[in-house]
Amino acid sequence: MLQNLYVKNLALIDEAEVTFQPGLNILTGETGAGKSILLGSVNLALGGRYSGDILRNGAKAGVVELTFSVEDENLQKQLEAYDVFPEEGMLTLSRKLMEGRSVSRVNGETVSKNVLKNVASLLIDIHGQHEHQTLLNKKNHLVLLDMYAKEETDGLKKKAEQAFRDYKMCRKKLEESSLNEEERRKEMSLAQFEVSEIEEASLREGEDEELETLYRRMVKSRKLKEGITEAYQYTSADEINNASTLLSRAIRALSEAADCDEKGGQLYEQILEIDSLLNDFNRELSDYAKSFDFSEEEFYETETRLNLLNHLKSKYGSTIQEILTYYDGKVQRLKELEDYDAYILKLEQQAEESEIKLKKICECLHTVREKAAKGFAQEIKKQLADLNFMDNQFEIRLSDLGHYTESGRDDAEIYIAVNPGEALRPLSLVASGGELSRIMLAVKTVLADEEDTPTLIFDEIDTGISGITAGKVAEKMQVIGKNRQVICITHLPQIAAAADSHFLIEKTAESGKTRTQIRSLDKEESIKELARILGGANVTDSILDSAKELKELAASERKYQCEK
Repeated sequence: MLQNLYVKNLALIDEAEVTFQPGLNILTGETGAGKSILLGSVNLALGGRYSGDILRNGAKAGVVELTFSVEDENLQKQLEAYDVFPEEGMLTLSRKLMEGRSVSRVNGETVSKNVLKNVASLLIDIHGQHEHQTLLNKKNHLVLLDMYAKEETDGLKKKAEQAFRDYKMCRKKLEESSLNEEERRKEMSLAQFEVSEIEEASLREGEDEELETLYRRMVKSRKLKEGITEAYQYTSADEINNASTLLSRAIRALSEAADCDEKGGQLYEQILEIDSLLNDFNRELSDYAKSFDFSEEEFYETETRLNLLNHLKSKYGSTIQEILTYYDGKVQRLKELEDYDAYILKLEQQAEESEIKLKKICECLHTVREKAAKGFAQEIKKQLADLNFMDNQFEIRLSDLGHYTESGRDDAEIYIAVNPGEALRPLSLVASGGELSRIMLAVKTVLADEEDTPTLIFDEIDTGISGITAGKVAEKMQVIGKNRQVICITHLPQIAAAADSHFLIEKTAESGKTRTQIRSLDKEESIKELARILGGANVTDSILDSAKELKELAASERKYQCEK
């Protein structure tokens, strides 16, 4: 849900902030007060295009910031796909606009405009006279139909997606394995050479690491042995005045103290232990020195073996394990090439079986969609009739794409006729901007319980309607507002009266500067604003009474909708 909108230095807006509420949020105001600027600001925060002249005069940069509460676990998982994680259930989208460039951020971290758009599409859906991509884009018609029938289509679509992946894999493997006789012989010859080369090496896991350690010791052995030998000279009994000789003298000198008292005996025992330890150390040091005795032949063999392993690594893998895995693959490939006809036949059977399975699932999906298309069309026709399309015709026509996709083979397109006697034509060729707003409202009403997007914005949805139709539009928006947050800009009192939360957009002039501001209205202020919309500048007591009555009727309708 959209919690907060903050705008600074855009057009007539010096600085404005508004906190939206759940349910139906209505925005009204005088013509030219800046309602379109406010909605345009939301579009900018969602990654929309802008030009430098939208910045307020004298401002070097403008800022738009939207803060959402994100509680739905499914929505959180969808956001994770873009590495976006709400902080304490809150998510802030912001865009700083400067001349010629902009910076997009999600929770303070800079992101690309595409990421901003993708994240925004999960959180908010805008429908204005010029923002009807969802309906005008034919590819979304199947999405809307599947949303309507998702209890039946979701499971089938998951099966179709897996079956399509299996089918593509089988087809790709078959295509990649299709060789003529000359190509088969060449591949066999190369595979046999590679298998033989790896087999002759008699590889052992971990051998390369052992040899590299040994080789380093061999290269450093001369210098290391010199140091070890010198250490041995200082500690062994073979040299004069070394540690061992001097320690023997110390033992003789301390021998008499051993019989003197308990302390002397303890010290004597300690020096004997030191002598024993030194002798053990000298023996181990001597053995260690011998481990650095390498012949030229041993060095040559080690270096040659390492060169062979490194050569194989450069061709087949960076580790012994990778080389052996490559070898196993080539052995398997040789078996396939040696009995190539049987192998290809097996692949063809697998591809055929995978296509049969996919085709069956696609047929089931098509059957479900055909049935759902009729029900969906009937419900939308009913909603359209309520919205002053009295003799409308509405169909969702399915056709075969001619190829498989993750969603089956179906293509869908909405056909409509909004006036008596008209033939059904594709939606994109028929409806005007105002009509599209109402058609989208009808769709959203039918899908009110299925829609995933938590916030819907309707701009100028009242274009070309009045009276009873306006009241019906208000009712539809209340229905949607039961399960979704709805934000609507309107000029009609019937729609404004239905607000759960009412906001006024107004233009003020101070110190020679014009500013657009937005503020929340309480019940009495809302009635006065409704009266202004009804009567213009001359608001009489009877107009105020009419505004109050409109508000009461809308409250009764809201109560009725909540009880349904």
